[in-house]
Amino acid sequence: MRRLMFVVLAMGVLLALCGAVAAQAPGEASKPGPEVQKLGYFVGSWKFEGEAKPGEFGPGGTFSGEETCEWFAGGFQVVCHSSETSTMGTSKGLSIQAYDPEAKGYTFYMINSRGENVFGKGQLAGNTMNVSWEGTMGGKPAKIRGAMVQESPTAYTFKMEGSLADGPWVVIAEGKETKIK
Repeated sequence: MRRLMFVVLAMGVLLALCGAVAAQAPGEASKPGPEVQKLGYFVGSWKFEGEAKPGEFGPGGTFSGEETCEWFAGGFQVVCHSSETSTMGTSKGLSIQAYDPEAKGYTFYMINSRGENVFGKGQLAGNTMNVSWEGTMGGKPAKIRGAMVQESPTAYTFKMEGSLADGPWVVIAEGKETKIK
């Protein structure tokens, strides 16, 4: 009985502390800054198409698909769902874009139905978002970099390059995305 009373008392103190913190939270809630708001460019429905170059990063060929992006609750991240058709078949994808104020840069996390997952970092310079990530392919270290250039409020081009095992940089893919709504 004593133990039960102690647990109830401890829970009461904990709830009171949580209530005090919650009471302070609304006044201290952060709001998305201008860097976060720049991600709004990607919000909407998009169609994309491009060409993957054959090589160590894949078989090459054309690809196309659609992507729908929306703000996540709170307005700090953009979440995108995509579907793609390529020479490798069809796939579904999910990506999250955010701004990291500690690193003063953008972050990207992507997964797809082929089992791939990528965590990248980016910097915005004018109308160009430069992204990069490192990982492994076939047991070899791989580096990938890309650039997304905003051509207009409703279109951007992209180019991805890669280096496998510290080899030369080669173009992996190039294409364009166009906002449809």
